[in-house]
Amino acid sequence: MRIQRRRFLAASAAISLTGCASAPAGGPTGEELDQAAARPVLKRDGLTSPVIIDSIRLLRSGPEHFVHVRAKDGAEGISLPNPPRPEYLDRILNELVIPFFLGKDARELEHLLWEFYRYRSNYKLQGLALWSPQAWVELAILDMLGRIAGKPIGGLLGDLVRRETPVYVASGRRDTTPEQEIEHLQSLMQQSGAKALKFRVGGRMSRNADSLPGRTEALIPLVRKTFGDGVDIHADANSSYDPPAAIRVGRLLEEVRAVYFEEPCPFDHFDATQEVADALAIPVAGGEQEFSHWGFRRMILHRVVDIVQPDIQYYGGLIRSIRVARMAELAGMPTTVHISGGFGFVYMLHFASCVPDIGRHQEYKLGTERYGAWFDPPLAVRDGNMSVPAGPGVGIRDIQGLLKGARVV
Repeated sequence: MRIQRRRFLAASAAISLTGCASAPAGGPTGEELDQAAARPVLKRDGLTSPVIIDSIRLLRSGPEHFVHVRAKDGAEGISLPNPPRPEYLDRILNELVIPFFLGKDARELEHLLWEFYRYRSNYKLQGLALWSPQAWVELAILDMLGRIAGKPIGGLLGDLVRRETPVYVASGRRDTTPEQEIEHLQSLMQQSGAKALKFRVGGRMSRNADSLPGRTEALIPLVRKTFGDGVDIHADANSSYDPPAAIRVGRLLEEVRAVYFEEPCPFDHFDATQEVADALAIPVAGGEQEFSHWGFRRMILHRVVDIVQPDIQYYGGLIRSIRVARMAELAGMPTTVHISGGFGFVYMLHFASCVPDIGRHQEYKLGTERYGAWFDPPLAVRDGNMSVPAGPGVGIRDIQGLLKGARVV
């Protein structure tokens, strides 16, 4: 009975937040999820001739890393890895990932991703250490293909369904008292222009310990009291709780009408997370650490969470993430991707441009404003929204200008 009640509440929330109808009663079957995930993602319109990959290089210019891909005909594209991963995953990229893609036709990207998984038994390494370097190469190739086809990345991967998306600004701090965190959140809201926010609760993988005694219980109501009913709030526990403690904190979030409760229990303990999600009316979100397609399939099939959150780079790129979104959509669940910092919010914007149900807000982090000037028009939060880059590929205006003086890593 509790599961049925939860599904009704989740379906109602999905309709109110996104305008999308929920899945049929009983939810999709595993076979239906498999069929949704298996459909081709990459659209080859405008890609009539082979695009043979001639070189892929990891470059560094100042604090930034770039992956640069060039085809034999001179076409090129870049991606920006999620910091600080290139500092220690460069060997996997250079020795396992790049050699596989050289000499291949970039138009066969979906097939290549599967063959790369099998290449030299790479599947034995799957997880952040393998999927992040794969994502860097995939994203650079998509940038190149988009430039050739004259389409933004979202147009290569689906139908463009939105040109902008509402964002929230996130605090990553746990070293603050409730009063200090309120001041920090006020500053983030003022600097970003966002109209929604997220803060941290618990102590991060802390087995129920708070970061400071009593911080979570005091902070949750104080956030609502300070910001009022016009601001949507999200809370992230980063795997802090067992089910009883998570449910207790979840009830506090329900009282202040939070939008969702992220990763309440250890991220890989599906049974604990599902117990919490079944007990609460507030949507539970999770998935940023998940690395397996089958893990997401189980998460969706059994409604372990209400909002699915693959990380585009931790999970291996946009194509894999869109396959997750297709399964989630069939189950009436939003896919609100996690971003792992740096340039990741730009890939989030392209994901949001072509995925129908992305939930209510997407994450934006302060400190990434420097990237906005690379685009025309510049990227910025305006009235709580960010526009999707409209140029071809990822939308960066001047690749060569960015790479001037860069050295090979």
